[in-house]
Amino acid sequence: MATNLNIDSKLLDEAYSISGLKTKRETVNTALIEFIKKHKQKEIIKFFNTIEYDSKVDYKKLRA
Repeated sequence: MATNLNIDSKLLDEAYSISGLKTKRETVNTALIEFIKKHKQKEIIKFFNTIEYDSKVDYKKLRA
């Protein structure tokens, strides 16, 4: 899908330089993928400390 975007050239050049990728297109696509992954990881945080463990089970014994 061809799209025209007004992207800050300084930001794009810096990302392109840092990434070591071959094209600016790859740089933008990689940045979008990383952005999406980061925000999906934030969704997981809501599950922290919500697991209830059975106090009767010896988890260390089960690991062996």
